[in-house]
Amino acid sequence: MDLLTMTWQDVGFMHWPVEPEIVGATLPDGLAVDTYDGRAWLSVVPFQMADIRPRGSPIGRSFGELNLRTYVVADGTPGVYFYNLDADDRLSVTLARQLFQLSYYRASMQIRADGDSVEFQSRRTSSRAPPADFHATYGPTGPPETPEPDSLESFLVERYRFYAASDDGTVYYADIDHEPWPLQEGQADIETNGLFAASGFDRPDGDPLVHYCDEIPVTAGRLRRLRDAAPGH
Repeated sequence: MDLLTMTWQDVGFMHWPVEPEIVGATLPDGLAVDTYDGRAWLSVVPFQMADIRPRGSPIGRSFGELNLRTYVVADGTPGVYFYNLDADDRLSVTLARQLFQLSYYRASMQIRADGDSVEFQSRRTSSRAPPADFHATYGPTGPPETPEPDSLESFLVERYRFYAASDDGTVYYADIDHEPWPLQEGQADIETNGLFAASGFDRPDGDPLVHYCDEIPVTAGRLRRLRDAAPGH
């Protein structure tokens, strides 16, 4: 049953290939690295979370969100694993941390959209995690297209489950639903990106593969526990 409805807007995807061992060493118990042609990927994704609300609620909230993610499989189901979710909304961050101890962090964000260009600035203000500043301007360079099945683009974006770990190592997941991504080739000018260092990664070599989406309506189910934390956590 869908719990939340929302629209993701001005979505930027910035993807870097990395060795699977780099990602595998960071994953909690129960998650395995998912690869494409032998490579794992780390992605930075800035966007606007617009009109998020419980289904049937007349009132929604809108705010900026920024995450660092990778691609995983658990019990045969592919998904996205979040290392962090920075958000410019005190209430949402507080609820996510209090109810589930998820890795949401408060951040101050400024988002300016001008035609096909989006400038996204974020400065983490939470004391629960290392500082993480991000500043990039990104946008589309091609028309919207649905990713071909089995393509790299499909591997990176057509995922309908996300995983995240609480502070004690418990892994949670939730399923989402939306139409196939109307994905556009994109470009990004990244001035500052502190997300890798804040999560213990060296910055990957080279420029990222960039995609963009103007907006997509999304529904999400409730958060569920994949399994309890392993002994010793």
